[in-house]
Amino acid sequence: MLKRITSKLALCCSLFLISISSYAEQFNVLLFTMTQGYHHQSQLEGVAAMRELGKKHFFSVDWQEDPAVFKDENLKKFHAIVFLNTTGDIFNPEQKAAMERFIKSGKGFVGVHSASDTEYKWEWYTKLVGRSFHIHPVIQTAELQVIDRKFPGLERMPERFLWTEEWYEFGPEHTKGLNYILAVDEKTFDPKVSWGAKSGEGMGKFHPIAWYHNYDGGRSFYTALGHTPADYSDAFFLEHVYGGIYWAATGKGLKAK
Repeated sequence: MLKRITSKLALCCSLFLISISSYAEQFNVLLFTMTQGYHHQSQLEGVAAMRELGKKHFFSVDWQEDPAVFKDENLKKFHAIVFLNTTGDIFNPEQKAAMERFIKSGKGFVGVHSASDTEYKWEWYTKLVGRSFHIHPVIQTAELQVIDRKFPGLERMPERFLWTEEWYEFGPEHTKGLNYILAVDEKTFDPKVSWGAKSGEGMGKFHPIAWYHNYDGGRSFYTALGHTPADYSDAFFLEHVYGGIYWAATGKGLKAK
């Protein structure tokens, strides 16, 4: 009798452990939102959306705004770091070094919107992101185009569709090997803008909006979408961002051409 009870308990424990493991997170993400410049009104919506993505796709989201978290012992548990609408100069030299070691260890980075308006003087970071924000015109509706469907998260996006955004104009590439996946058609909006000493005329025939690349041992994904609060309740945008997170965190999802 005792042997039979012991066997049943062992079976129950095994089933319990299997049940727990089936709901374990796929990977862990550090969500970082500190700003030292412009603070986007959409940031709280963005944090809520990232948490919901974590629930939907079974990954953990640890939201932080203090750069002191950038230490080796803290970062080692994460598979990817998401910079959500960060701005300005944020890190001290020790924190920068920890971030660099994180990427060099084979981990991932995701930059959303003003992540390209962050740490202009940190050359390593500007190469990680790929390009830096220069200027933007007023918010306008324009036509987005999917230019590379092999990247995850773009499966259900139409080939071309209207999107309302603060269309970033970027400076030149900081590094080679950027793989572009979304672009905006400048014929469908007015890119001209002047901020006194700074002005913009647009980027011409090819105006990139999202890209990815392998960098310094790790992976980096960036999208310029994500300015407005409404973006963070849009299914296309959230699938696009999750595709970037999934690839950055795991290295999986890229399809053969």
